[in-house]
Parts: sequence; structure tokens; C-alpha cells
Amino acid sequence: MDYNTNRKKLELPEYGRNVQNMVGIIKNTPDRAERNRLAKSTVQLMENMNPQLRDVADYKHKLWDHLAVIADFDLDIDSPYPLPTQAEIHQKPMKMKYSNPDEIRFKHYGKILEDMVRKATQYPEGEERNALIATIANQMKKSFLTWNRETVSDDVIFADLLAIACNRISIPEGLKLKDSRELLRQQAMASTGAAANNSKKHKGKKQQAKKKQKHAAAK
Repeated sequence: MDYNTNRKKLELPEYGRNVQNMVGIIKNTPDRAERNRLAKSTVQLMENMNPQLRDVADYKHKLWDHLAVIADFDLDIDSPYPLPTQAEIHQKPMKMKYSNPDEIRFKHYGKILEDMVRKATQYPEGEERNALIATIANQMKKSFLTWNRETVSDDVIFADLLAIACNRISIPEGLKLKDSRELLRQQAMASTGAAANNSKKHKGKKQQAKKKQKHAAAK
């Protein structure tokens, strides 16, 4: 018996044994023009087997890369894209730098908002800077109310904003933030809308399931 355990390992199992065998035929074909023709046909077959790849940007390039991987990077053809090397495919991604939670002074506002405040300190004095400060302050108030449903005064938000900015900005004169009750109302509406949307999706899935059951029973 010819068991899969005794066969060569599949480089990309999602394409199956037949595609890998076809790539082996391409590699052993002496005529270059014929190799190119077979490679194009194989890539077309790979695309038909995985139509979901069409939703990926530059999916054609990805298919030719997959062909090179299946061929163990030993494929002498005229590819429409530069074929990758083994080192390029298997290189380790750069290590991501994660923020230390202890570096965030006000955790209920989040790291991104603190970065926005620091960015605002780099803006020159003027209307654009004042508009950015107002936007940030209103977002801070909204974030504050997410964790503390009680009302919060603008002075508390301004004090926190100045603390994050290390007093390198000034609060625009006469700045008044959105009313706490209005922000809470908006949050409640958004939450209700999301719940209703989820309920609609769930109901739609149940109806589709029932239709499939009826269709199967009719057969």
C-alpha cells in the first residue's frame, strides 16, 4: 500500500498532492517554453482551488509565490513576478514593541490618546492646535464616562489633559466640552444599535438555516 506517510511531505497541503505532483512535472520538463506553459496552467488551477485568495490584494503574485514554495524554490521559469527565495519566505518578522502598561499614566484614557496629546504639544499655537485640543478633551470625557457613569466636570478633564501634556499646552480660552448627559445618551444609543444589529444578523442566520432545512426536506 502507498500511504501518505511514506510520500514526500506536502509543502502547502491546501493545494493537495496532485498540484505538488504537477509542479514536479514542471521541474522535470526540459523545454523552457513548455515549463512556462505548465506553470501558468498550474497557477490557474491553484486559483480555482482557492477562490478566496481573490479577496487578497495582489493575489496573483501570492499564487506565483506559492508555486515557488511548492517547488522548493527550485523552479527555472519566466514568472510574471520575481520568484521569492527560501530566505525571504522563512525570514522571521521583526519583533513588535509592546507598550508597558505602567507607562500609561491614565489607563482609562488609553495609550493612543496619550500619544495624541503628546502630538498636540508639537503643533504651533493657533486654531488648528486649539481644534485638536478640543477634540482630544471631548474624547477624554467620553472615555472617562465609559468607566465612570457619573457626571464629570470639564475642569477634571482639563487637569488630566494638562498632566498628560506636562503643561506644555494651554486650554483654549472659553473651551466648553460636550454635556455629560449627551455623551451618555450617545453611548447608550450606540450600544442599543449594535445589539439590534447583532439580533438582526442572528435572526437572518436562523431564517437561512430553516430555508436550507425545507429545501433539503423537499428533495
